[in-house]
Amino acid sequence: MPDQPIFERLCLIGVGLIGGSIARVARARGDIARTVVAHTRRPETLARVRELGFADVVEEDPAKAVAGADAVILCVPVGAYAGVMATIAPHLKPGAVLTDAGSTKGSVIRDLTPLLPKGVHLVPAHPMAGTEHSGPDAGFAELFHGRYVILTPEPGTDPAAVEKVAEMWRRAGSMVESMDAATHDKVVAIVSHLPHLIAFTICGTADDLAEETREAVLKFAASGFRDFTRIAASDVDMWRDIFLNNREALLEMLARFSEDAHALGRAVRWGEAGFIEDRIRRGRSIRRGLIERKQA
Repeated sequence: MPDQPIFERLCLIGVGLIGGSIARVARARGDIARTVVAHTRRPETLARVRELGFADVVEEDPAKAVAGADAVILCVPVGAYAGVMATIAPHLKPGAVLTDAGSTKGSVIRDLTPLLPKGVHLVPAHPMAGTEHSGPDAGFAELFHGRYVILTPEPGTDPAAVEKVAEMWRRAGSMVESMDAATHDKVVAIVSHLPHLIAFTICGTADDLAEETREAVLKFAASGFRDFTRIAASDVDMWRDIFLNNREALLEMLARFSEDAHALGRAVRWGEAGFIEDRIRRGRSIRRGLIERKQA
């Protein structure tokens, strides 16, 4: 006999890659939510979600979308959280769980907590999964399989609410960890945000080359450069907001990276083979660690 759904009515605010994937896995399993409600602000996206059929209810009014929901997940760029929260907060029912899928957590707590109605439980979350694609067509039910989800509830958060969110992600196929928001933001700054910053920069550098050289770059791009272009194809609004809302941790990691890059550059300039070999070996070790953890 299948487990009872964790939530009766699950509302997704934003149904791009992440929101659309949550909706799909919830519909596929049947034990995450009895009813899935989807809201997005663009009429053309609402129409596409209706065509795709991965939500039970598609609602153009965010206030109506969250009304009566016992769980609401924000799946919009983190820079939009404060505005969205101001709209939906008066309509959240007491006892509801409010969570999210944003890549920064300090800013989420900063923007949502002051507007949180009494009796509504905030459990910030970050699924460490994604692709370079966006929009409602990009989602798929298997996106979260074998991937980590990090929860960053504030001290004093209702344990039952935290467990509901954790169990939702476990049923979606994820492994769940918890940490404080500041630690989370530093960790993702080095493993996610800095690599994206570097990818955007490298592609920008290539784009600025003289036309004849630029065409050769695109024609003869090796696998390393192609990997950077895949990362650099990510959603503009989402990554703008991530950079601006995790700026302190990102700038700290960028400073460390810049020092290390200059050190390696000096080794190349002065022919310090031992230093170069050490950096390459450390990179190989990191890769082996990811493969062993099935995160490669």
